[in-house]
Amino acid sequence: MTRLLIAATVLAVVSATTPDNVSSRLMVHIPHNLFKEEGYDHREALFGVPPYGGSIATNMYYADADLCDSDVDTHKGYPSREKKNGKMEPWPSPFILMVDRGGCTFVKKVRNAQRAGAAGVIIADNTCLCTDTKCIEESGLQVCETSEPIMADDGSGSDISIPSFLMFKVDADSIKNELKNDKPVQLEMAWSLPTPDDRVEYDLWTVPTDSVSRDFLTNFKDVAVALGKSAYFTPHMYIYDGVRSHCQGSDGQNMCYSLCTNNGRYCATDPDNDLEKGISGADVVKESLRRLCIWKHYGDVDGVGAIWWDYVIEFMARCNNPDYFMNEECVKDVYKHSKVDGAAIDRCMNDSGGLTSDTTNAFLELEITSQTERGVVVLPTAFVNTAAIRGALTVNNVFDAICAGFAEGTTPKICRQCQNCGDPGQCATSKGVCKTGSMSGGVSKTTFLFSIVAIIGIFGGAYVWQNKKNKEDMRDQVRGILAEYMPLEDQDENGGSPMDFAKQGGTTSLIS
Repeated sequence: MTRLLIAATVLAVVSATTPDNVSSRLMVHIPHNLFKEEGYDHREALFGVPPYGGSIATNMYYADADLCDSDVDTHKGYPSREKKNGKMEPWPSPFILMVDRGGCTFVKKVRNAQRAGAAGVIIADNTCLCTDTKCIEESGLQVCETSEPIMADDGSGSDISIPSFLMFKVDADSIKNELKNDKPVQLEMAWSLPTPDDRVEYDLWTVPTDSVSRDFLTNFKDVAVALGKSAYFTPHMYIYDGVRSHCQGSDGQNMCYSLCTNNGRYCATDPDNDLEKGISGADVVKESLRRLCIWKHYGDVDGVGAIWWDYVIEFMARCNNPDYFMNEECVKDVYKHSKVDGAAIDRCMNDSGGLTSDTTNAFLELEITSQTERGVVVLPTAFVNTAAIRGALTVNNVFDAICAGFAEGTTPKICRQCQNCGDPGQCATSKGVCKTGSMSGGVSKTTFLFSIVAIIGIFGGAYVWQNKKNKEDMRDQVRGILAEYMPLEDQDENGGSPMDFAKQGGTTSLIS
């Protein structure tokens, strides 16, 4: 299962607004008549990897197409370029590409633009907002939309590495007009994260059965430990509100059966879509509560929670399958290997309200309230300083976002050591030692020293070979000279040829 859209799962809930706390800005610098000091309204894609703390400012080109075809013709579009062999020059890199909405998913459009060399993508909306009467009048369209769509991942966007925005129709049309008139447009896409103080707070929303977050949960522990008290982590479990989803009947009966606990109050989707066997939604709720209790005991104090990470890693290795997911002996084995006090966790689960009777559970209620306030619509989702992190959930992406979230002058040493490393996650795990090349054009110390030794060896070998060759050439020249000028009268007495001396390789002294 790839990235899971909550809106498309078995249990329908009231749709929430997309979390958009990332302070992204969309600015037009050229031409000046399109400049807006406050920037342009837009929607940010929930896929791709924005350069948090940075920006992309370059020329824009309009593809004049929806880019649903993977065979992108880079010789078309606006503004016009010089022609060679009857074709316009391709869009010169770097460039931001504007494409039309419609015809296929947002992910497919951005993927095709990425393959065509775009540094960023602007999707031009083709429908007016119902509140924008001016847009409706000018376009003559009979259909409008009450709100701009969410640029969600279609489940295949993990390979997208460039950012993208959706631009409102009325604004996109004005930019298209400039480009179609062969006038240059320079646009800037910028991102920043809230930087309140010297400690970054980051959260992860997921469920115990989510396969997408598995690699992250397996590999991020060392990074969390390396960040130490500079960053405070909080794990969250996505729980469906069974009451709002009508899984609890008016008489308190559980209407969703194995999907829910507490008589239908707290629910989760069935990971294997089989209500009769395998892992049930109620099993997922129970494991979610267990992980919340483990965090309360081992992570709440320092925000690192090394033992919580150990438990999750051990559980995924030992119990994450239908046969052992709710096997109590397997869970006890995980407790043992991760050094978790199982008795304390069981008490926590019961004291918070339990999972069997028609009563509320304090921890699960808190999760439902938090996910509603945060507007979580995609799982898994990571937040840094309340801002949703776009793109694939990887160690490197989250680490980079955390390091971009510190107030100026408070960035911890581990971030300064690893921020330019080609693999910052590995660098943080290795306590600041970058074993890969630098993204800023430099290289790691190990690579640099190895390169120096290699260069010295190559030049040293070349010197020895050239020196030997020069000596041999000089010896050949001396032999030739001696053979040419040796006294001819000696050849009869010695009974040999004037070349005999030269053939001896200079072993005979010239002084008698």
